[in-house]
Amino acid sequence: MKPFDYLIVGSGVTGATLAYLLKEKGEKVLVVEKRNEVGGNVATKEEKGIVVHLYGPHIFHTSDEKAWKFLNDHAKVYPYVNTPLAFYKGKYYNMPFNLNTFEQLWGVKTAEEAKAKIDEEVAKEGISEPKNLEEQALSLVGRTIYETLVHGYTEKQWGRKATELPASIIKRLPLRFERNNNYFNDIYQGQVEGGYSAFIENLLKGIEVRLGVDYLQEKEVLDALAEKVIFTGRIDEYFGFCLGHLDWRSLRFESEWKDVDSFQPMAVVNYTDREPAYTRITEHKKFDPNCPNHKSTFVTYEYPDSFEEGKIPYYTVNDERNQNLANAYKELAKKNPNLILAGRLATYRYLDMDDALIEAFALAETL
Repeated sequence: MKPFDYLIVGSGVTGATLAYLLKEKGEKVLVVEKRNEVGGNVATKEEKGIVVHLYGPHIFHTSDEKAWKFLNDHAKVYPYVNTPLAFYKGKYYNMPFNLNTFEQLWGVKTAEEAKAKIDEEVAKEGISEPKNLEEQALSLVGRTIYETLVHGYTEKQWGRKATELPASIIKRLPLRFERNNNYFNDIYQGQVEGGYSAFIENLLKGIEVRLGVDYLQEKEVLDALAEKVIFTGRIDEYFGFCLGHLDWRSLRFESEWKDVDSFQPMAVVNYTDREPAYTRITEHKKFDPNCPNHKSTFVTYEYPDSFEEGKIPYYTVNDERNQNLANAYKELAKKNPNLILAGRLATYRYLDMDDALIEAFALAETL
């Protein structure tokens, strides 16, 4: 008999949730984490009374009652509505694109006026079969919205010209013909008091967690400790890239303290022009309306980055080549009955936090 029923590789939302659920079912669980803190990319820490999101801003949002209840059962959650702004050539614009945005762009006051303006601009482009991302966006929203709020941001995010990106990246651009600045359409939305690391730590109470452990460097020894392995890391790395490397986009962060109470109007401001090189600035204290620090603030500049070994993979590159390669790796994984793939890195998909919870619930039931 091996000492553990499950070895879980990774302590992000997926790994920590599975560890908790399996422990509740009476299973013996060991969690190993490559970093020196739990939480994966939702990890947070508190500095001078401000909860800092270490790997980019996260807002929990969902319409799934079970996911919302689970979060509230394991953390203290307070209401927070995400209303980011876009900044372009010295002016702020509301996001997502709504009647407030259209008034800022054209001075229109009604939904009918806004629709007519967008239809007029789309018709002027005359694009019936978009061949790239730029043409796709122009065929959906016209020139003004595209140039002001889409073009520069998209090229920064992907590191390529919009005319070189496939049209399939933008399936649609949501337009709201009402004055609603809430970025999400979900029923529930909030932030965790003390940060998401507090939530993850609560899930992992009573579970053996080994930090600073590179599973793939110690795979043989660690595999011998458990009957089954739940792997939440990069699927291509697990197999030694034997079929090739999957593509990712990474991020780079530069943070600094400002000796002011407030630096920008909202917690998150997106910079949609091609310059500056960063795509957004996060002012962390503004996620918490009760932040006790009124003497200083902590801001993070977020830069899109190419991915290479040693960097953190954030976003999948959802073109045909990568999807086919990911599927090939998943087929390879099926040959190992003791290996279970879970989470965004192992399944090569973008997952919101509630998606990770919902999939962990389902997987725990099947196990």
